[in-house]
Amino acid sequence: MEKERIVELRKKLDYYNHKYYVENSPEIEDYEFDMLLRELQELEAKHPEMFDPNSPTQRVGSDITTEFRSVEHKFPMLSLSNTYSLDELHEWIERIERETGEVEYVCELKFDGTAISLTYRDGALLRAVTRGDGTRGDDVTANVRTIGSVPLHLRGDDYPPYFEIRGEILMPYASFDRLNAERAAAGEPLLANPRNAAAGTLKQQASQVVARRGLDCTLYQLAGDDLPSHSHWDNMRKAREWGFKISDYMRICRNRSQIDEFIAYWDTERKRLPFPTDGVVIKVNRDEDRRKLGSTAKAPRWAVAYKFKAERAATRLLSVDFQVGRTGAVTPVANLEPVLLAGTIVKRATLHNAEQIAQLDIRVGDTVYVEKGGEIIPKITGVELSERPADSRKFEYITECPECGTPLVRYEGEAKHYCPNQSHCRPQILGRIEHFVSRRAMDIEGLGEETVELLWQNDMLHDIADIYSLRGERLATLPRLGEKSAANIMQSIDSSRKVPFARVLFALGIRFVGETTAKYLAAHFRSLDAVMAADREQLAEAEEVGTKIAQSIAEYFADEDNRRIVERLREAGLQFEIEERVLDSESLAGKSFVISGKFADRSRDEMKALVEAHGGRNLAAVSANVDYIVAGENMGPAKLQKAQKLGIAIITEQELMQMIGQAAPAVAAQTDSTDSEQTDDRSDRPVQGSLF
Repeated sequence: MEKERIVELRKKLDYYNHKYYVENSPEIEDYEFDMLLRELQELEAKHPEMFDPNSPTQRVGSDITTEFRSVEHKFPMLSLSNTYSLDELHEWIERIERETGEVEYVCELKFDGTAISLTYRDGALLRAVTRGDGTRGDDVTANVRTIGSVPLHLRGDDYPPYFEIRGEILMPYASFDRLNAERAAAGEPLLANPRNAAAGTLKQQASQVVARRGLDCTLYQLAGDDLPSHSHWDNMRKAREWGFKISDYMRICRNRSQIDEFIAYWDTERKRLPFPTDGVVIKVNRDEDRRKLGSTAKAPRWAVAYKFKAERAATRLLSVDFQVGRTGAVTPVANLEPVLLAGTIVKRATLHNAEQIAQLDIRVGDTVYVEKGGEIIPKITGVELSERPADSRKFEYITECPECGTPLVRYEGEAKHYCPNQSHCRPQILGRIEHFVSRRAMDIEGLGEETVELLWQNDMLHDIADIYSLRGERLATLPRLGEKSAANIMQSIDSSRKVPFARVLFALGIRFVGETTAKYLAAHFRSLDAVMAADREQLAEAEEVGTKIAQSIAEYFADEDNRRIVERLREAGLQFEIEERVLDSESLAGKSFVISGKFADRSRDEMKALVEAHGGRNLAAVSANVDYIVAGENMGPAKLQKAQKLGIAIITEQELMQMIGQAAPAVAAQTDSTDSEQTDDRSDRPVQGSLF
């Protein structure tokens, strides 16, 4: 019965996923969905023999760090030729019609993301591969499985037994804004646009991170044997029936005027879409016409991309302000004569750093060109030198903090300048307090930006630890507060003492330590004392923590002012450790392990849990701190080579079981479905729907 329930739950959850992510018409509440998913997870844990890489439970991702292997495309992923003018586009249309006669086109939006190729066998997702160089790409299947709009199993029964579908991985504006807000809170540089954010997210080595970032996927081209139609339009309609997210913004066009009309409409209306676009793709519809036209070595001759011109406006640069963030980063901001750009009035624009100002030779009084980077962040992209005033002077970047007068510094590898006076620079102190009390950190209601400023002015707040020395009776005497507001603030402060350790760690405002990194640090070290005692190399062993972040953490705790604040927070009763679990045994106590490869009876997550349950410690990377590597099948050669060089003991799953006093599991034959494809040679058959 339980096995039948697993099958039933998988079908239900696939259906609800499709309704939510593809059709945008959810049928059940999130809570009900989560309960069904949890039930399936529990049943799958009891029946590991029913593991399916395309189960809905795999969408949550894993914290296992993976290295992407290179895969050769069965059908090359060609690029598109671009055109930026209607005249060039009309010449392309005329050439097409000279060679083929009357032709039918399909016009589609050009999505501004990162290209992906999905392979399906017998209706199940087999592999997802990036474009790469068009011949070979990276296998990112584990990451793509976390994207809700990508079907893991197809609907219906009339799909080909083996085919590929190409499309674009996108980051919607809402996901992009949320991610940049998180990065700003962590003191990390903002991502320039959703395209870069999507590409970077897809190459994250932990699929759990990808699952949280809210990617989307729209598909636009089929390829394979025995496709349902010789018409691109009909193939896309059929792909939608199979469960793929196909753009609703496609149109059949039969002449130049209809194509021009489509382009003109979307050049304006695209600004209302919830995802980024940068042009229109025009494709010949029928396969017969495509075969006549053929392809060059780089691009199909039957398709072209018309790129929208980036909307920009010219205006005058009035002055430059310098803002100091909570991490001390100094950001120059241009004050502009108000100008209409992409439907909004722009008065300010980012100048990023001193290098950009110098590179563009931007000067106060210049007429500058402003664009919206990724359709979101206004930025200055150039100067109209012909209008430069005769008396203009080269811009001189500031050398001292505009708030406290401390000489600015520039760290190695950083483009920005920083004020190092973190303990006495007003915007840094206020910024850290505002970050500490924010909803995703300590969640202290009533201490908004204005109230924090008020408390600072009244000499009641100098650092985050002062929050726990506040008294309700004194708060009540301040303007705009009163007894009720003061009581609510004090109650929220008291409740914050129960906030879990991972959020406390995030709330400290350590540079580069965002929510995700804080969670990994908390899970890895389990207490703040352990984090504070760790050296840079030990810190870098935690997931999501590289050399740069490790150095930032070490520098934070090396500062005596920070350590004093931490001790006062400890005295205030904040959570400084994760509640320890009762161990099954201490047979692995004091030993560190790296789990690598595939195992017969357990997933890598289960292997890691087993190590921790018996007192061992899991590390992500091979280093001198590792005692054992538990090696399964297909262990990465780089890890193996490094382990051998360091003299680390390499043991099997069975040997680990012996170390913890459990019987070794029977080894079952296991095949890798991704490798089995290599024997499926269909290269001598004609391919429909050649791809780019």
